[in-house]
Amino acid sequence: MAEHVRVLLTEEEVDRRIQEIGEQINRDYAGKQVHLICVLKGGAFFLCELAKRITVPVSLDFMSVSSYGSATKSSGVVRIVKDLDEPLKDKEVLVVEDIVDSGRTLSYLLEMLKDRGPKSVRLCTLLDKPERRVVDVHVDYTCFQIPDEFVVGYGLDYDQRYRNLPYIGVVEFD
Repeated sequence: MAEHVRVLLTEEEVDRRIQEIGEQINRDYAGKQVHLICVLKGGAFFLCELAKRITVPVSLDFMSVSSYGSATKSSGVVRIVKDLDEPLKDKEVLVVEDIVDSGRTLSYLLEMLKDRGPKSVRLCTLLDKPERRVVDVHVDYTCFQIPDEFVVGYGLDYDQRYRNLPYIGVVEFD
């Protein structure tokens, strides 16, 4: 089965919205340091672009959590592939994610992080699919709400392909 990618959000739209979210984070964390936790691999592209637009002091850490494998829908089974390097005690934590879909993975992850004693934990996502939600997850910063389509680009992949696209596209199968 062949596939092709249809543009959903252009590079310019994504760039403009990340700038707006960065400005909001700057206002919300004024006078504080924010500890960004990137959820790998998909969140890396978004984290890099977002971090460049944050003017308050920033520290970074990375975590890899898997619930997809090579499928196009979340399996519901959450697996920590790489845990954090730094403790979270008393930190202002902002989890940076590429997409919030069913909410299963993020719900698990956020509860686990809250148990580590941070001052606060907030969630920032590039994309949100609220109609797919099966577990309630509060998203503090959302760049775009999108329809229930399988998207790639800007770090999101289909079987490890298309991450490097500078826009958000929809995978369509022929």
